[in-house]
Amino acid sequence: MKYRTTISEKKKMGNRHSQSYSLSEGSQQLYEGQAQPSAAVQPLSQPSGSGETEFHQPAKERSHQGFDVDRDAKKLNKACKGMGTDEATIIEILSSRTSNERQQIKQKYKITYGKDLEEVLKSELSGNFEKTALALLDHPSEYAARQLKKAMKGLGTNEAVLIEVLCTRTNKEIIAIKEAYQRLFDRSLESDVKGDTSGSLKKILVSLLQANRDEGDNVDKDLAGQDAKDLYDAGEGRWGTDESTFNEVLAKRNHKQLRATFQAYQVLIGKDIEEAIEAETSGDLQKAYLTLVRSARDLHGYFADCLYKAMKGAGTDEKTLIDIIVTQAEVNLQGIKAKFQEKYQKSLSDMVRSDTSGDFQKLLVALLH
Repeated sequence: MKYRTTISEKKKMGNRHSQSYSLSEGSQQLYEGQAQPSAAVQPLSQPSGSGETEFHQPAKERSHQGFDVDRDAKKLNKACKGMGTDEATIIEILSSRTSNERQQIKQKYKITYGKDLEEVLKSELSGNFEKTALALLDHPSEYAARQLKKAMKGLGTNEAVLIEVLCTRTNKEIIAIKEAYQRLFDRSLESDVKGDTSGSLKKILVSLLQANRDEGDNVDKDLAGQDAKDLYDAGEGRWGTDESTFNEVLAKRNHKQLRATFQAYQVLIGKDIEEAIEAETSGDLQKAYLTLVRSARDLHGYFADCLYKAMKGAGTDEKTLIDIIVTQAEVNLQGIKAKFQEKYQKSLSDMVRSDTSGDFQKLLVALLH
């Protein structure tokens, strides 16, 4: 690690315990990304007989209790001044502020000290701790836009990143990512995706970029039966696969409707839709379809599975940990934690703690609290 000489562990512990990592609970968002005013934490809504989470979990309050932008900017400046770096203060501030508050801190820091906070942290921190701190200084839509740009830069394309981002976001989030991409790079995200992908994968990604999914709660049983039949006719019921039918259904129907369709498929064909996709498609197109199916079935479960896979066995996929924990911090993280506990009988915080180390570990664990 290239950290500069740090202050004593005793001071770090003092800083850490004198500040609260707990995140204020307040505004709650609908699963589809529409704000729902709420003064208190609301119980999860679960459709009868489904057990699938339909609402975003409570997010941090829009205005953190006791948030003082001047004080935070001063504390960060002091933490990065002189011979040592006070990592505990950096962790405390970045982990316990909302994304909007961190944007205000960045602006205040630049006005007060004439320097970009990102550049200062780049010179003070290193490794995955640095990557996570910088990711937190981006608005979630900007962070996603940068990930997509990086995935399409130079020779070759990292299709897995395009799939993970575009197949798991709400209409509102996709629109925000497209706007951030245009603002940051002065380019159209759709044009770049079209230029960097081909065939059926290009078609499904471009469909998703239209941000045209029905995000209501209505379930049409007749439509579910018809879609199930159409999916069979487009896949297992013919030679070759008609991807346009899969694209139409998977990119446009609301998640409750899709769950009804998958159930109808099981009854009609006697096979799970995921099995059918695995039999009929391959490569990146298969990954995209399976991601759409799994996130429609249970978005929190999908992210919990990704986090578990990132840590199980030898080695840790730190990039996945950073991407999910940072981008989902204010929308789905509480639900992801609950689903992780339910599926794997261990807390996400404990597994992150045992799979990471140092200040990177402390920052991730603080974000999970």
